[in-house]
Amino acid sequence: MKQTILSAVLVAAALPVMAQQVKYSVSGTYADSGKKVYLFDRLTDKAIDSLVVADGKFSFCGTAAKDAFMAVVAENQNWVTEFFNDGTPITVNLNDSTLTGSAQNERLAHYYADLDKPIKAFMLKYNSLSNEEKKLREADLVSEYNKLMASQLDFINKVFKEERNSLVPLAFAATYFFDHGVEAYDRLVSEQVPFASHPYLRKACDEVIRALHPKDDQKTAFIGQQYTDLEMAAPDGTMHKISELVGPGKWVLVDFWASWCGPCRAEMPNVVEAYNEYHAKGFEVIGVSFDQKKEAWVNAIGQLKMPWLQISDLRGWNCAAAPVYMINSIPDNILIDPQGKIIDRALRGNALKSRLRKIFGD
Repeated sequence: MKQTILSAVLVAAALPVMAQQVKYSVSGTYADSGKKVYLFDRLTDKAIDSLVVADGKFSFCGTAAKDAFMAVVAENQNWVTEFFNDGTPITVNLNDSTLTGSAQNERLAHYYADLDKPIKAFMLKYNSLSNEEKKLREADLVSEYNKLMASQLDFINKVFKEERNSLVPLAFAATYFFDHGVEAYDRLVSEQVPFASHPYLRKACDEVIRALHPKDDQKTAFIGQQYTDLEMAAPDGTMHKISELVGPGKWVLVDFWASWCGPCRAEMPNVVEAYNEYHAKGFEVIGVSFDQKKEAWVNAIGQLKMPWLQISDLRGWNCAAAPVYMINSIPDNILIDPQGKIIDRALRGNALKSRLRKIFGD
């Protein structure tokens, strides 16, 4: 694994970077006049521009790198509309995330819509059930959901085949690397697919590497220090703080995760098991999500059966927790003792259970 990662880094260093600048023109509509709309660079995840919607309309223009991966998102909106800066003007409807522009960008929008349809249909059915019906049909619902997740991976694999000669696969690269391993980066480069030289592919690979192999300094950062409080909204909109749980007799795991993070979802049954075993003895968990889409976040809470408090500012990697706790990959967590001191970090699998056994006994 290390040799492959090193190879990927060396190959990436030799690849050309986007240098040519081209004009972009992004206009659109949004129902909430007076709200802000942001134009993002997906490579840096930083806002390039922002403006206030007037009379239900907005418009951005400027220059950016040719084929830059960009996105438009409205204030308090739970999804982004992505596109490539290929020189063709873009028109977006942020009310339903539809897009018109180049053939490539329209195909990307259709792929996103097709990918979301089965999940939306499942959640519509799930939310129509009573709590009693959900319990009675739990096994079937879990099985159906797992099949949906598998079909999404099949869908993304299909995109990588059908769109081999376009930039579209970049939008799904992180999920692709989680499914195929980061070794797939080297293969794509060696095959000289058109999108292999795009810097976003390297970014997606790096994010997966960090998620699967957190650095030692990240694992130990802040251990021995007092925790820093965070305040964010729960799914129902009420504001909550970590400090609500910290105190005498309480050992609090602050769990940093996201619905789109495969390793996070894989780890969650372990956290649920630990919570069920030690909660009565004083073990608390609070989830801090790095999601951007509220629906996906809320759905994952139910699907993964997490009974503890969940909070999020729905800002993705711009989450307020990221700079406070030096988080550059998830899953991650910190364990806070009753005095408010961080005593451990990045506890996963058996490491979490072993730590809790030391605290609470068998």
